Formats: sequence, C-alpha cells, structure tokens
Amino acid sequence: MGAAEQALIEFEIAVETFRVEVENFSRLHHQRLGPMYARLDELDAQIAEAVAARTGDPEDIRKAREARASVLPMPNVEELFHGWMGSEGLFPESQAMLAEQSVQPPQKVRPSEETRKVYRDLVRKAHPDLARDDAERSRRDAFIARVNMAYGRGDEAALRELMREWEAGPAPAVERLSESEELYARLEWLAERKEMLAAVAAELEESAIGAMIKMAPQDPDALLDEIAEKLLADVAGRENYLAQLVG
Repeated sequence: MGAAEQALIEFEIAVETFRVEVENFSRLHHQRLGPMYARLDELDAQIAEAVAARTGDPEDIRKAREARASVLPMPNVEELFHGWMGSEGLFPESQAMLAEQSVQPPQKVRPSEETRKVYRDLVRKAHPDLARDDAERSRRDAFIARVNMAYGRGDEAALRELMREWEAGPAPAVERLSESEELYARLEWLAERKEMLAAVAAELEESAIGAMIKMAPQDPDALLDEIAEKLLADVAGRENYLAQLVG
C-alpha cells in the first residue's frame, strides 16, 4: 500500500507542477503578448477599412465592419470583475490578497529548479493522502493549498518557511494496521484518485497552452520570447502594408 500511495503522490506532484506551468504560461502570454495581439487586431481593422474605402465594394465594407467589431468585443469575465476573477475562478493574485499574502504575479513560466525541489520535498511530507483520519486530512489539505499557492508564485523563500512550519508542527499520527475492509476501501480510493489525476493531466496536455509548452519542454520561457519576435514582425508587416494603402 505504501508504494502505491507514494507513486500516486509522485504522479500528483507531476500533474500539479505542469498545471502551474500551464497557468503561468497563460498569464504571462496574456500579459506580455496581449498588447501585440490587440495591435494586430487594430491594424487588421484599419487595413480592412482602407481597402473598403478604396473599392467601395459591399463585401469589403462588410469585412471592414466585422474587423472593427472584433476590436471592440463585449466585456469578458476578467473585465467585469476588474481583474479579480477569470473564467477559471479567482486569479492567484486575488487569492493572495484575500489570504493577506503578498501579491506577486509569476515572473517566469517555470519556477527555478531549487524551488521545484523544495516543493516536491514538501508535498511528499505533507500530502493529504498520507493522512489516516479526517482531521489530519483537513489539516494537510489546508497546508498543501498554501504550498501550491507559494509554488505558483515561484516563491522559494515562502516554501522554505512552510517547510520549517511543517517540521515544527505536530508529529503525524502513528499508522494503524488496516483491516481488510479498510484496505479494500483505500485501494478503491487510490484507483479513483489515479483516474481523476489522469483525466486532469490529459486535459492539461490537450489544452492549447499545454500543447505550446510541449513544443519547448526544456525552456517554455524562451518560447514566449520566440512568439513575441514573430508578433513584432507581423505588426511591422501590417504597418507597412497599411502605409501603402493610405499613402
């Protein structure tokens, strides 16, 4: 049983670390590249309008109106909640503010190797799956939520402080010998948990951001720089074309 539980914990660590990378990549992608995408949309609208003004063709006019409409979308969830909440719930910064923690957006997609090591060690020690009663599980659940939040920020200092807190806390309860019914229930729970984690992992890998990260598994931050360079080239190309149309 111990080996099965440990294997599940390692799998969950892998899923959570990838989830953090997907979330950080998504937020940094929006933060760094969002203005470039917005500029491209605006240029596309101006180009379509310039073409329509030249030709007077009803089809070109229709395309110009559609292009302009796409530049002024209806407010989305993020705008309606003024940066506090997105379609997936509260942003990490919002959670940090509500928990009276420092608000630090991610600086990189992937936390440092040392941060990842501290995180893995901490989860292996404090994971809720190691609990043997509901009270202990609740304590571990609350603690791991704080650990995941610190890891999502790439905050190594906070993780080390949490490690000290955990090591100074109450000693874990002595494991009881399991009866056959308890053992069966535990095995069934482990199987269900593994299935759930596999589904989460598959969803992350199949997402658009997950697929992008898999294109540069060694350095996802470099991929952001590569995309930015391409977008800058696209902006320059459209600006030149627009200048030719209106010149």
